Amino acid sequence: MDSREIVEVIDLNILGQVCPACLLVVLKALNDHQERLRSGKTRLVVRTDHRDSTRTVPESARKMGYEAQVKKVDTYYEISIGRKH
Repeated sequence: MDSREIVEVIDLNILGQVCPACLLVVLKALNDHQERLRSGKTRLVVRTDHRDSTRTVPESARKMGYEAQVKKVDTYYEISIGRKH
């Protein structure tokens, strides 16, 4: 997706939390913002320092029909979730 199309970023900071709490918090956010995320104009950006989340969160998001990307940033990971291309 072209980043110029994104109008809104929902920032979800779950630093310090561990699974399964991380996954549950992200799943709630995906459900709460489903309409906006599926429009393609909004992305959910999750900041986590729990390495397991870099596997469970993107995997669950993809099963729900979203695109998910993970990148390492300093001492944490950033998981960006949005509509598939």
